[in-house]
This record gives sequence, C-alpha cells and structure tokens, in this order.
Amino acid sequence: MTSILSITRLELLIARRNMWVATSVILMAMFTIVLTLAGGAPSGSLGVDPLLVAVTSITTLSVYLIPLIGLLLSFDAIAGEAERGTLALSLTYPLSRGEILVGKFLAHLCVLAFAVAVGLGLTAGLTIWQYGAADLSYAPLIKLFLTSIALGAAFLGIGYLVSALVRQTGVASGIVIIIWLVCVVLYDLGLLGALVADDGGFFTKTVFPWLLVANPADAFRLFNMPDVSVSELASGIGATGASASWIGQVVSMLVWPVLALGLAGLAFRRVEP
Repeated sequence: MTSILSITRLELLIARRNMWVATSVILMAMFTIVLTLAGGAPSGSLGVDPLLVAVTSITTLSVYLIPLIGLLLSFDAIAGEAERGTLALSLTYPLSRGEILVGKFLAHLCVLAFAVAVGLGLTAGLTIWQYGAADLSYAPLIKLFLTSIALGAAFLGIGYLVSALVRQTGVASGIVIIIWLVCVVLYDLGLLGALVADDGGFFTKTVFPWLLVANPADAFRLFNMPDVSVSELASGIGATGASASWIGQVVSMLVWPVLALGLAGLAFRRVEP
C-alpha cells in the first residue's frame, strides 16, 4: 500500500506541474457557475427546489465534461512514459505493474474528484446565496458527486487501456477523442435512430433500456435525472430511457470502472518499455 501511495503522490505532483489540476478545476467551476446562475431562473415559476434545478443542468454538463477530463488525464499515462523513456526506469523499481497502474488511477481520480467537488461546492454556495439554505435538499447534489466520481473512474480506466495499447501519445489522444465522441454523442444518436426504425416494437420495449444503461454515460444521466416535476428541464434522452431499472444504472456505473481498469492492467502487462 505504501508503494501505491508513493506513485499516487508522484502522479499528483506531475498533474499539478502539468496544470491538469488547475485546468480541471477551472473547467468545472466556470461551467457550473454559468449553469447555476442561468438555471435558477425557472425554478420560481415551476415551484421546485432551486438546487434540484441546478443539479439537473449540471448533470447535462457533467455527462460531457467528466468523461472528457477523465480521458485527457489518462491517455498518456503509459504511452507518454514509454515515449519519453521513463517507463523503463519506472519498471526497474520494486513495484508491480498493477501497483503502478493503481497509483496513477488514485492520483487522477483525486484530481477529478477535487474538480467536481469545487464545481458542486460553488453550485451549493451560489444557490444558498440566491435562495437561502432553508428547504434545500442536498441529496441530489451528493448523489451527483458520487456518481460523477464513478463516471470519471470508468473513463480513466478506458484511457489507461488505450494508453497501454498504443505506443504514441498522438495516436492515443486521437483514439480517446473518438471514444468520447462515440460514448456521449453518437451512441445516443444510434439508439434514437433504432427507436424510430423499430416504431415501438421488440427493440424499444426489451432491448433498448438495457443498451441504454450499458453505456456508463447514459447510466449516469438516467440515475441523476430529476422527478417528473422538472423533467422538462432535462435534456438528451433521459425521459426516453425512464423504464430502465435503477439497479441496472448502478451496476453499470460500478462495473465499468472495475472492468476498464482490469483490462488496462492486462494490456499493461504486455507493454515492453
């Protein structure tokens, strides 16, 4: 455990030096402030919790931004070291490859968690400043934080997998952008096209809900969707997938980080410095 924490500390220092911490925090803070201030306007007319309205808007942001941050943090974790020649030195230490990978994962997860915490903390602060602390429900905010960490962990693992499979960081960066585009945009468009073609048939009623939660980004979005009183504020395909079981959503968000990190570990074993 001490060796893992040493790797984590080293990776945190590298992330701070490379401005990844500052970049992630600035991105989350900037967008959450804008969405919180802009999203608070309709809450009075709808008669709903303003913090819930803000969480709804931020969920829409997070499903795009958190996977992107996770992939950008991790795409050069292995390929970058191999390209710079530092991987060979790292492998000479009395550490297993699994310990190295887990240490990197914990460091990058801490960066992502800190960025999300700052963003959501600003959301809570601005909402309290505008409406006061009375009658606000903080449960959706806590749920969004925890599921954001799970979503980020899944895409960190995917980024490590790509980094272990390719040798050049340029190639890895291109692949992770394609993965991000497919997971958060094209996957949903493909499902919607299949829904239109199926016209309420077997695919719509049986296959579609499970294909929806199979994507960690969609599982995250569905799990954080508000109740019907503010459903008009949600975007994307959340309402379409309302029939999907919340158990399936939770399983998807918990299984993907483990699966992606496990596959990355297997690929890392084959990497030759």
